[in-house]
Amino acid sequence: MDINSKSIWEYEVKNTNYKILNSDITTDICIIGGGIAGINIAYKLYKNNLDFIVLEKNKICNKTTKYSTAKITAQHGLIYYNIKQKYGINNARKYLESNLKAVEEYKEIISNENIDCDFETCDSVIFTQDINKKKDIEKEYNCLKSIGYTNVEILDNETILPNIKYSIKFKNQAKFNPVKYIYALSNLFDKRIYEYTNVKSIKRDGNKYIIYANNSKIICNKVILCTHFPIKDIPGFYFFKMYQDTSYAIAANIKNIDFKDVYLNLDNPTISLRTTKINNDNILIVGGNNTKTGDTALEEKYKFLENVAKQIAPNCKILDRWSTQDCMTLDQIPYIGCFSKFLPNLYIATGFNKWGFTTSIVASNIILNKLLNKKNDSYNTFFATRVHPIKNISKLYYNIDQSIQSILLNKFKIKKDILDNIPNDTGRILKVNNKKIGIYKDKNGKIFKVHPYCSHLKCVLTFNAEDKTWDCPCHGSRFDIYGNILNSPANINIHIE
Repeated sequence: MDINSKSIWEYEVKNTNYKILNSDITTDICIIGGGIAGINIAYKLYKNNLDFIVLEKNKICNKTTKYSTAKITAQHGLIYYNIKQKYGINNARKYLESNLKAVEEYKEIISNENIDCDFETCDSVIFTQDINKKKDIEKEYNCLKSIGYTNVEILDNETILPNIKYSIKFKNQAKFNPVKYIYALSNLFDKRIYEYTNVKSIKRDGNKYIIYANNSKIICNKVILCTHFPIKDIPGFYFFKMYQDTSYAIAANIKNIDFKDVYLNLDNPTISLRTTKINNDNILIVGGNNTKTGDTALEEKYKFLENVAKQIAPNCKILDRWSTQDCMTLDQIPYIGCFSKFLPNLYIATGFNKWGFTTSIVASNIILNKLLNKKNDSYNTFFATRVHPIKNISKLYYNIDQSIQSILLNKFKIKKDILDNIPNDTGRILKVNNKKIGIYKDKNGKIFKVHPYCSHLKCVLTFNAEDKTWDCPCHGSRFDIYGNILNSPANINIHIE
């Protein structure tokens, strides 16, 4: 079967004519990152007549955004009961209100700007095939009722997949085509966007920031980091407070079968479902089956998703398959706001926990209000420098242990292999002249070499045979077979000259 290794949304990707930064520039606000968060924030700044630029190291909408399932919903798993238990009913209410507002804002933006992005209002459903999780759904439902949300109901007759025992529905949520949305929005301020502009460092100089990118520097008063995983480590130390999780997805032509709503299960493996239309065909997107970035056995991940698709449409044709990384926080709440109390006017939006479409709008509102010195009722709920996540000490220890263990692997010898014995289309780490080298041999036997350590914190990389990438198991950086950066937090390539 001929299956494309690309996202269903990639068919909408265009050749843009955005500038490449090749000279020094001065601005008031510099947004770093051209995904859904960076562009939504830029739109708010544009509508408020603020002076800004957007820097993107590759092409806008070229990473996590175009690999998403593009659900616009405030139903982020069974999160509200957990927030209420950890941080109280007021924070659960603020989280809900800010994300529900985000759903409505998408409707307003798309209508006001006349954007054609296949936007549809639908319901969002979380289901389980495990009867023992009925009580978890009931706790979530009762929590939502206690904070005043009435547009929710419990179902016991969901039939999207066999043997569903119980589900909970948020009404009037949405879905859309994220690539069409971002291109339409960015066209409003295209002169302020710089693509292929790789930020190397950010330095504080008096009351200003100097950003070094390509061979140029940007002098600005305020910086907003929207780089998926933060490219600046200290003093925020976000690499200890987050990890990256890899999700997988397939797109299948299900012809005349159609359903409108979006779905997510509570069980393991994870299953995410939605449909979209491409050339009048109904396309099913099945996502999930998550692993921590750096894990292997990818073929099994895709086979599971294909089997799910065939339960819905036995005669479906699998068209595409892809994977993506998401930043996960230790307490399930994104980090939005001030980067650190030691660096004034440096802001961050990260850790969206797979729900970046509504939370990027939440971030745009919080950060805009900070820039305008206005109050935002949700600021304390998403407070980026909070230390409460450290309460989840087991995950913190796991993140630290993964970093340390990977770095310690540098001390172990790797058995010397002979290049001729490496099968084609295979990646390995070899020891050559007492130095480790990452080797990938392509289908034709051509050799590609890299330094097999992540340029972020020198963790040992693993080779991803499906995506043909070198992945960092510590914090989720990814590199292509040439050593070029694909995903942050690393910002230095790992080429061997």
